[in-house]
Amino acid sequence: MQKLVDGIHRFQRDTFRKDQKLFETLVNGQNPVALFITCSDSRIEPGRLTQTRPGELFVLRTAGNIIPTYDSLSGGEAATIEYAVSVLKVKDIVVCGHSHCGAMGGLLNPTSVEELPAVKAYLEHAQATRRIVDEKYTHMTDPAKRLMLTVQENVLVQLENLKTHPAVADAVGRGDLKLHGWVYQFETGDVSAFRPGESQFLPLEEVI
Repeated sequence: MQKLVDGIHRFQRDTFRKDQKLFETLVNGQNPVALFITCSDSRIEPGRLTQTRPGELFVLRTAGNIIPTYDSLSGGEAATIEYAVSVLKVKDIVVCGHSHCGAMGGLLNPTSVEELPAVKAYLEHAQATRRIVDEKYTHMTDPAKRLMLTVQENVLVQLENLKTHPAVADAVGRGDLKLHGWVYQFETGDVSAFRPGESQFLPLEEVI
């Protein structure tokens, strides 16, 4: 806890004073450029990764960057998405998975979450990912590669789940909203993005 308190003191002394005018403008509201959906993993820092400033990124974090379908009503995800699209009018939504994802590891190895009933139940929203991996990658025996493929496939599954949300479907249909699938490798800093035309993840700079 002391580390957090010391961090707040440094923030107030250094960061806040340096950007005080920016923070003061935030009382007027927010105008984020995108909704960024990513994992709760502590190794992922959306603001640092995208180099955005306060007020520029609306963030939703869940275990395994999982987005339950709209009809499942399992938590606050639907409210966050609806607000971002219908009120804040974001033009882009990014679903960003990451390397070495513990949630996806649990999805591949259900026994590892057997004693975690809430986690086990939440991973049910990614069972389509598990089925896809089992069907497409029966030949893949390397655990690390299989996990990364699972992370990628899960991003695509969650994009489909996202489309079940009425606000998203309506905005996409009008051409007011674009959806993006990314995977971040925190150990290298690399970010790949899904290119639908080629059905594969490519370096971000080749897609955007």
